[in-house]
Amino acid sequence: MPRPLTPDPRPSPPALPTGDAPLTPSKSQRKRDAQALQTLGVQLLALSTAQLVRLELPEALHEAVVAAQRMRSHGARTRQRQSIGKLMRQLDPAVLSRIRVALAPERS
Repeated sequence: MPRPLTPDPRPSPPALPTGDAPLTPSKSQRKRDAQALQTLGVQLLALSTAQLVRLELPEALHEAVVAAQRMRSHGARTRQRQSIGKLMRQLDPAVLSRIRVALAPERS
């Protein structure tokens, strides 16, 4: 008696992009972008309360930055920095550009 056909358990190779399909960033590029946003978030930790208010950050990000500034435990600060990086990745590009401009060093 012949065996019934079963689906192949091996995953199929990813499809190659066609000429008109947009290319997505590589995993390495996504990691570099995420690290850059986390670094930008760490720069927010160095700002004073008045400077943070002037930036008009979203409420969740502002609270996370203020909470990280109060933390003294190294492990807690590391986790909070990662949380800030996650919040930064969810921000609107217009807000991100405003933050980058505000944190850019003054060129004389």
